[in-house]
Amino acid sequence: MALTGRAALIAALASVPVGVWDPSWTGILAVNAPLAVACACDFALAAPVRRLGLTRSGDASARLGATADVTLTVSNPSGRPLRARMRDAWPPSSWQPGTETAASRHSLTVPAGERRRVTTRLRPTRRGDRHADRVTIRSYGPLGLLTRQGTHRVPWTVRALPPFTSRKHLPSKLSRLRELDGRTSVLTRGEGTEFDSLREYVPGDDTRSIDWRATARHSTVAVRTWRPERDRHILLVLDTGRTSAGRVGDAPRLDAAMDAALLLAALASRAGDRVDLLAYDRRVRALLQGRTAGDVLPSLVNAMATLEPELVETDARGLAATTLRSAPRRSLVVLFTTLDAAPIEEGLLPVLPQLTQRHTVLVASVADPHVSRMGQARGHTDAVYEAAAAAQAQSERRHIADQLRRHGVTVVDATPDELPPALADAYLELKAAGRL
Repeated sequence: MALTGRAALIAALASVPVGVWDPSWTGILAVNAPLAVACACDFALAAPVRRLGLTRSGDASARLGATADVTLTVSNPSGRPLRARMRDAWPPSSWQPGTETAASRHSLTVPAGERRRVTTRLRPTRRGDRHADRVTIRSYGPLGLLTRQGTHRVPWTVRALPPFTSRKHLPSKLSRLRELDGRTSVLTRGEGTEFDSLREYVPGDDTRSIDWRATARHSTVAVRTWRPERDRHILLVLDTGRTSAGRVGDAPRLDAAMDAALLLAALASRAGDRVDLLAYDRRVRALLQGRTAGDVLPSLVNAMATLEPELVETDARGLAATTLRSAPRRSLVVLFTTLDAAPIEEGLLPVLPQLTQRHTVLVASVADPHVSRMGQARGHTDAVYEAAAAAQAQSERRHIADQLRRHGVTVVDATPDELPPALADAYLELKAAGRL
C-alpha cells in the first residue's frame, strides 16, 4: 500500500543509504532540500486564516448552573480546504473548573467556498456577563508539517442569571394565596379591607363577621368574607454594601437575598401587587419600576444578574431617602440587609422612623447555618469555645431583631434555604391581616 503525507516523506529520507550522507554543506542541502520543498508546499496548501469569515449565534443568557450553547460559523472563501484546530476563548468562570480545555477546543474541516458550524457549550459558575475573547485558528496543510495561525475577534455576550432555586416553593405559596382569596373549598378568612361575598355561617367563624342585615333577609345566618387587598405596591430594597459580601456556604449573602426576593416578587405579582426593585449601597446600583405582572420577574432576574457586593459601608441615610423617593405612596418596603449590631444601631435605627411613618417595613436577613452548627458543638475545649461564640452571636441577632420589632418592623431571619419560604409566609400574613 502506497504511503502518503508525512509517512511517505519520512520513509523516503530513511531509505537514503548511509554512504550517501555527506557532512559538507552540499550534502546537507541535498538531503534537506526535499524536506524544505515539502514544508514549503505544505505551507502553501494550508488555507489562509485571516481571510476566514466568523460569525456567532446562539444563547445570550442562561441561569447559573445551566448551559448556554454559542455557535460559531466559519466561512472559508479561499480556494483551499481548511483543516484546522480552533480555540474559542472565554473567561475562566464560563465553565466548571477543569472542563475549559475540552469545551473550548474544536477540530474542523471546511471545504473551499463552504462554511461549517461548531458549538461551544458554556456553563457559567458566577452571575454576570461573560464576554467572548479571541478565536484562535491553526490551519494545517495536507502533510501537517507547517501551519498558519491567526486570531479573530468575534464579539458575543452570555449573561449568567440568578438560578432562582426557591421557585420550588412557589406552588405551595400560591395555594395558600388562593385560600386567602377564598377560591378553594377550604376558606381562610382574610382580614383585608376589600369585601368579597356573603356565605352561610359555619361553626368556628368569627361572630364579628356576621352580616345581620343579610341574615334578616334570609333564613340562614350570613357572614361576610373578605379578600386580601390587591394592587398594592411592594419595594424590594437590596443592601449591596460590604455586609452583603459575606459568604454563607458557597455564595455571598447577596445571592441568598436575591433568591428570596425573586420568590416574593413571583408571589406578589400573582397576587395582583406591583413590585419594584432598588439596589443601593452609597449610590443606586439598580432601579426597576413600573413593570407589568408578566414582565416583572424576567426584568428582576436580568437586573440582578450583574449586581455584585460593594466593599463599602452602606449609607443608611441615602438608602432611606432613595427609598422614600422611589415609593412616594404607602408601600411594603422589604429591606434585605444584615442583623449585625453596628450597621443596624449606627446606620438603620436612626433613620428607621422616616420609613415606618409612611410605609410598612419588613427586614429580611440571611443567617449563617454554620453558626447554628457551632452552637451545638460539644466534646472538646475548642468546640465549647465555638459553641459559646455562636451563642453570643445568636443572642446579639435576637437583640437587634427585638429592637427593630419595637419600631414596628417585621423581621425575618433565616438561613439561605429557609429564608425564601419564610419571607413568602410573612408577606401572606401581612396581606391576610390587611397591613399592606
